[in-house]
Amino acid sequence: MRPAGAVGQRHTRLEGHAKVTGAARYAVEYPAQGVTYAQVVPATVVRGTIDGVDDTAALAVDGVLTVLHHGNAPRLTPGVDAELFRLQEPTVHFRGQFVAVVVAETIEAAREAARLVRVDYAAQPHHTVLSAQDPALYRPEHVNPSYPTDVLAGDFDAGFAAAEVRLDLTYRTPAYHNSPMEPHATTAQWRDGRLLVHDSIQGSSPTREILARLFGLPVEAVRVVNPHVGGGFGGKLYCKVQAVLAALAARHVARPVRLALTRQQTFGPVGYRTPTIQRVRLGAGRDGRLDAVAHDAISQTSMVTEFAEQTAVYTRNMYAAPNRRTTHRLLRLDVPTPFWMRAPGYTPGSFALESALDELATACQVDPVELRLRNDTTVDPASGTPFTSRNLAACLADGAGRFGWAGRDPNPRTRRDGRWLLGTGMAGSSYPARNRPAAASATVRADGTFEVRINAADIGTGARTALWQVAADALGTPPQRVRIRVGDTALPAADPAGGSTGLASWSWAVVRACERLCDRIAELRGPVPEAGLTVEVSTDDEVAAQRSLPRYAYGAQFAEVRVDADTGEVRVRRLLGVFAVGRAVNPTTLRSQLIGGMTMGLSMALHEAGLFDSRYGTWANHDLASYHVSSNADVPAVEAYWVADEDSQLNPVGVKGAGEIGIVGAAAAIANAVHHATGVRVRELPITLDKLLSA
Repeated sequence: MRPAGAVGQRHTRLEGHAKVTGAARYAVEYPAQGVTYAQVVPATVVRGTIDGVDDTAALAVDGVLTVLHHGNAPRLTPGVDAELFRLQEPTVHFRGQFVAVVVAETIEAAREAARLVRVDYAAQPHHTVLSAQDPALYRPEHVNPSYPTDVLAGDFDAGFAAAEVRLDLTYRTPAYHNSPMEPHATTAQWRDGRLLVHDSIQGSSPTREILARLFGLPVEAVRVVNPHVGGGFGGKLYCKVQAVLAALAARHVARPVRLALTRQQTFGPVGYRTPTIQRVRLGAGRDGRLDAVAHDAISQTSMVTEFAEQTAVYTRNMYAAPNRRTTHRLLRLDVPTPFWMRAPGYTPGSFALESALDELATACQVDPVELRLRNDTTVDPASGTPFTSRNLAACLADGAGRFGWAGRDPNPRTRRDGRWLLGTGMAGSSYPARNRPAAASATVRADGTFEVRINAADIGTGARTALWQVAADALGTPPQRVRIRVGDTALPAADPAGGSTGLASWSWAVVRACERLCDRIAELRGPVPEAGLTVEVSTDDEVAAQRSLPRYAYGAQFAEVRVDADTGEVRVRRLLGVFAVGRAVNPTTLRSQLIGGMTMGLSMALHEAGLFDSRYGTWANHDLASYHVSSNADVPAVEAYWVADEDSQLNPVGVKGAGEIGIVGAAAAIANAVHHATGVRVRELPITLDKLLSA
């Protein structure tokens, strides 16, 4: 048993007061003497080359300083990152690509001038339609971030052919767009050949390195600051184009430049979740035990950079089956490059597999919870190695009990409340529990207070508060005597906030720095020097020595829906999730992360869809008025719980991370509930009333 301390106690966010009073500064709110404002000019053709740029009218607008484009922009170092190599060549790779940037004394002047920039194009034929029959589909060398493209075990074809129950199903998900409250935004300024960037970014250390290479600078000549980030959901994991353009423009005008993308400009050019086409084949016995599983995933990428969503990876480790095949195929199109979005791969992949398991449960007449328990395993199906911990069964049992699953009539369309058809559904969920190297420093002052520093990113998750709690316990002092600093490349380096690795990795470094500091204090045998005492520690060697074992967080999602029998309108009455995510550092912020992910899954199930117009190569609903995300009225009751989940092979704090797993399986649970209510199986998200009424 761990001694009671700050870890495990509820605490409001340290920066909460600053945020609600407006004192917390975001990327384009930092003071900068002589600051100017930039606006981008997006391409209006899908594919082609730029014949000419006429900036006469734009330059005539009062206050405009310059219009930069491929013909006059400062040169960047080629070969660093094709996504960021902008204003360097006349080629247009996708509609909306930023082909010019205007800098002016005011934001109003910059916007007006950007509207007046005329760009002439030589348009070329384009291809923007994802299809499972496209002959140009290909097998990438790996899928994001470094998983094998295809994995085979046993003999799927033979196992499937011999199975008593066989299902061959296709599921589709549309494009999804990261829609954080704060859009991608940057303030850039040059000082004596050094670059200072305030950026809305989930990982300032990698951004610093990329900017240094692009501008031919030593890394120490670049500083990236991001103490407050207004959400990211994966879309801000690494350096984005607006940071490069802001720095480019600031160097050209020799003044600070602010560049915040409009909401419309964030739909595509800075990434999105790829649409998918997924074929799932299940072969099982009459008792629902899986004999053969195949999951074949198709997604798209751009002509600029290959990004292969790891959609079928979820199926490799979730349930046991002796015969398995998972594959990924990719299609290059004249579209923006997809990018990370909350639980990449696992989110669309879980919708397909967990929906297919519900269909199997119906075919075998086995309860959906029981079916998953029958296919549970303590050994990783992909590697044959035991999981370091696996509490999926505990999540299923606890969730079923809390939700009131027992006694559920499995037959569709059996419950009704007036005009509303009622149904319940569930799904499992999992997400890898990873650690990455990080560094942290800790200082004790002569007055007995402490400061802990690490270049972590708090993107609204409460990371700085959790690290503050971890530091207090490691130092053996009340939290009120500890100050935590994050979000600045001047601090010890750490990896981005993404992949549920943040707190797990950063807390490891913080614990080690605090332990080392305590050792140094003990060695003093006297008062702390007036100047204080500081130590810095890196976990590079410790993390590298950690064996590559299968480590996962798990969950079980339950949903109750009502569907209007006349109109097909779907309403979620309640969502309930139970998760195994290691040790809860701060139950308050942990709950927020889980219900945030679950709400995002609800949005995926019923509302969100990028409506792509292949004629013009862009999304028609590229704002929050027409790209629908769930609001409070759509989410009447969301409950998140967690089970005890000790795992000694994780990290010193026992953290698995909870930023991703809340969304995994949520859409499938809702889709399964809709089927239970209506008898209609919707295999293409979102579940809109037309799909129900037409069936």
